[in-house]
Amino acid sequence: MKVLIQRVQNASVEVEQKIVGKISKGYLLYVCFESLDNYEKVHSAVEKIAKLRIFEDEKAKMNYNITQIKGEILSISQFTLSWDGKKGHRPSFDKSLPPNEAKILYRKFNDELAAQDLKVEKGRFGAEMKVNSLNDGPVTFFLEF
Repeated sequence: MKVLIQRVQNASVEVEQKIVGKISKGYLLYVCFESLDNYEKVHSAVEKIAKLRIFEDEKAKMNYNITQIKGEILSISQFTLSWDGKKGHRPSFDKSLPPNEAKILYRKFNDELAAQDLKVEKGRFGAEMKVNSLNDGPVTFFLEF
């Protein structure tokens, strides 16, 4: 499981020219599920993301987590993160979890985040999406589970 986290001032996603998810300050998450991923990895990712301290305190030190700043999450399924880029010039997504299985884990991931008392907006799994965001910092982290 891979997650690209961007700290944003705002973000939105549209499908077929209609906004389907929109947040103010918080996280834009690009989430990828790979062949060996399972519920345990989803749970570990949620725990890490919910407790990650990447928002600044009064002294401009990254010290607050998303709950402390009352942030929101925009979660986007992103199977293309499965390519590691080490070989060739045309991406291969052989490591990606099949879509029907990934969709189940994606739903579980978002449900567990919401259970952390976080507002979670989503893109549409498997759809062609247009994502807009204003990266805050910029602050971006790549996590693997």
